[in-house]
Amino acid sequence: MTDLIRQGALFLMSEKCYDNYFLEHNFLDVPCFKALLSKGLGLAIIAGSVLVKVPQVLKILNSKSGEGINIVGVVLDLLAISFHLSYNFMHGYPFSAWGDSTFLAIQTVTIAVLVLFFNGRKAQSGLFLVGYVVLMYVLNSGLTPMSVLFTIQSCNIPILLVGKLSQAYTNYQAGSTGQLSAATVIMMFAGSVARIFTSIQETGDFMIILTFIASTFANSVILGQLIYYWNKPAGVKVKASKSKKPKTKKDD
Repeated sequence: MTDLIRQGALFLMSEKCYDNYFLEHNFLDVPCFKALLSKGLGLAIIAGSVLVKVPQVLKILNSKSGEGINIVGVVLDLLAISFHLSYNFMHGYPFSAWGDSTFLAIQTVTIAVLVLFFNGRKAQSGLFLVGYVVLMYVLNSGLTPMSVLFTIQSCNIPILLVGKLSQAYTNYQAGSTGQLSAATVIMMFAGSVARIFTSIQETGDFMIILTFIASTFANSVILGQLIYYWNKPAGVKVKASKSKKPKTKKDD
């Protein structure tokens, strides 16, 4: 039983931290606390990511519509997630630092396929799925050099920003967040904030940290729109107008 507890604890912390906590009873070790918090947050994010976009998928399925969802934004978001996943996987970083990307990728490609399908582009939806599977094989099988993966990861920030902000622009034009799921938007924002901390602790990779800072900014814009448009009907924009008095001509 003791060995089982030890193995479980070592999954969350290093041997040094295990000794500090369980043998020396030193519970005030700051580096160990940060490492344990980061690991716990990482695993919680992964657990949450299993369902984070499911509300969005269900909303599309129930309405049989992808109205209000910018397909370009979804595809760019999918590319950013996939490049991040491949970069971390091929670098050998801990699964707790990037495992959520696996589930986010699966759910995002599902959303892209559904949006295409319900927009009447059924053939394209199937081809898109096949193309994505081929892309992931190329990125994660060792066929892609690490130098290329690093370059791709560095391109993630503009890809991510363009993808998210294009959705924000679509929301602005429609005067509504359409079929966007509130639960998904909130969880994506919270996850990106937490990932800044876990990336600092578990990878120390500046490029990954900067990516999550950009992601947090973009997600905050969409979250702000969600709150702003919450009780406003779709397609209605409030425009400020000034009343003008009609001009009249007076006879000389």
